[in-house]
Amino acid sequence: MDMSNPNAWATAMNNLGMAPMSMTGQPLLSDFDQGLGMMTGIGPMNPMMPGLGMEIIHCKSCTLFPPNPNLPFPAMRERPPGCKTVFVGGLPENATEALIVEVFGQLGEIIAIRKSKKNFCHIRFAEEFTVDRALFLSGYRMRLGSSTDKKDTGRLHVDFAQARDDLYEWECRQRLYAREERHRRRMEEDRFRPPSPPPIVHYSDHECSQLGDKIKDEAAFAEAVNVLLTWVERGEVNRRNANNFYSMIQSSNSHIRQLMSHKAAHEKELEVAKDKFKTALSGILAQFEQIVSVFHAASKQKAWDHFSKAQRKNVDMWRKQAEEIRNMQNEELMGIRREEEMEMSDDDMEDTHDPDDSGPVAQVEALKEENDSLRCQLDAYRNEVELLKQEQGKNQEHTPPQHSEEDTIRQQQLTFLQQALQGMQKQLLKMREEKKQREAELEKSVEDKQQLESQVQSLKEGLENLNKTRTHQVKLNYMLIWYSSLIDSCIDVSVCSSSGIISTFLHVHPFGASIEYIFSYLQQLDTKINTGQVGALLGRLPCTFRQELTGVGASLEKRWKFCGFEGIKTK
Repeated sequence: MDMSNPNAWATAMNNLGMAPMSMTGQPLLSDFDQGLGMMTGIGPMNPMMPGLGMEIIHCKSCTLFPPNPNLPFPAMRERPPGCKTVFVGGLPENATEALIVEVFGQLGEIIAIRKSKKNFCHIRFAEEFTVDRALFLSGYRMRLGSSTDKKDTGRLHVDFAQARDDLYEWECRQRLYAREERHRRRMEEDRFRPPSPPPIVHYSDHECSQLGDKIKDEAAFAEAVNVLLTWVERGEVNRRNANNFYSMIQSSNSHIRQLMSHKAAHEKELEVAKDKFKTALSGILAQFEQIVSVFHAASKQKAWDHFSKAQRKNVDMWRKQAEEIRNMQNEELMGIRREEEMEMSDDDMEDTHDPDDSGPVAQVEALKEENDSLRCQLDAYRNEVELLKQEQGKNQEHTPPQHSEEDTIRQQQLTFLQQALQGMQKQLLKMREEKKQREAELEKSVEDKQQLESQVQSLKEGLENLNKTRTHQVKLNYMLIWYSSLIDSCIDVSVCSSSGIISTFLHVHPFGASIEYIFSYLQQLDTKINTGQVGALLGRLPCTFRQELTGVGASLEKRWKFCGFEGIKTK
């Protein structure tokens, strides 16, 4: 602790129950009670005053002499969290535990004392603030009785001590504070948390019957549908109760008609409200026109000359304000009418729209929309021109001389509007011509498309007929070749029967057979036939029988195969 720091001294002396004094001797705490001294024999003192030291403390068994105020305060360690234990060093060798209790017990309740043989001890107090009081005794010289023996004297050094018990108690308190804080926050969150939705019961026949009645009730429909949705998502539908769920779903579907009727009723109310609004707005505009007419009548020469200059100024200002408000209301009413016309045109377009139309049709529809918008703008310009003409006609009679500039401005506006009107008319005519051209192109493209489709269809039919004719002709040619070869070769019945038998035999042997094998088979049927006749018969029918060489080297042999169906298969 720094002795030159008045705040540190004031804190330490306040913990000891002494009145903190400033450098000038004035008390730092004006409301300090002098009867709060915590140690007997210690009176109020000011260690910071020059020439005045701390008083001597007399105890029953010892005497404590204050340190030299000019010496620096002994160094101290950092205070551990929750510190209740102090280290006391520099004790006299003959000091006992009872003496320590006598001196430090006046500061506060002592829980435990651990005294060492090396002239120091550890004192654990019951409260943390008692440690600050004990630190004030650091630097005091202790003398036992009136003895001057070295073993009976010592200079005390009091400092913070780090004890596991203090740290454990401090951590327990911190955990307790944290639990209390969490509990407080949880209670606050629970207080502001919205209530949980009621639990939805599980499916049963009784609940199903009640839910079916609730679905039919319009007031309880939303809650009932939520329960039905939960049951379906839970997977409570099975084969046994499928009919019940189907009836509830059917009831939910029937509720759509009620919703549509409600919607139609609300739309009807909206239309009625719109009509009322338009009627009221038209009445307001009529009144505005009357007010503007009053101002125009007051601006004429007959009445204008009788007003004073200030009155004329006010009337002119009121007239301008009324005209501005009237024009704004007119624009609002025209905007409402344009929106209605656009909605009607959109409905007509939706009714006549064909989803199968291609790009040109979409372009034609876009041109129609643009044509409608231009027509609306043209009507608006015409109305404005008519209003300006009416105002100009009214102001031509007996107009005061100060309104000539306004007439010029209105004339210019009228000229600009006429020019814009002419431009819009030209643009409208141009758009109509483009629309007609696009429609003609569309009709021509549709006709070309139909012609191309008919040509493609005719080509497909011709191609199919050609394929059929070609296939039939190929088969017929092969059959003619087959029969011609048979007719040319099989002149007698015996040759025809032999060729048929050989064909059947070779058809059974797909890898072919030698002429000796064929001859041995035919000899069983006809003993008069020989090998030369068989070879001649096979050679006369090249479209039916074919000779091939099989094997390699010494195993090379000639075999005959049946090939009567190969031409037909490949085709």
